[in-house]
Amino acid sequence: MDVASIAKLATSIAETGNKQDVSLAVLKRAQQIEMSNATQLIEAVQAAGPANLPPHLGNKINTTA
Repeated sequence: MDVASIAKLATSIAETGNKQDVSLAVLKRAQQIEMSNATQLIEAVQAAGPANLPPHLGNKINTTA
């Protein structure tokens, strides 16, 4: 191997590693955003939970439908 091919190989390996690092960082950020969205949805459901419904709802099952 000559010096140029060794340098080219080293550069290629370094670029691949950088691409993988960036991809991993993007994936982690996407997971953080999804976790934040899920947390917000859960909190919204809990805030608008059954306490806001009339007390007669859910007491009887319609078996004639």
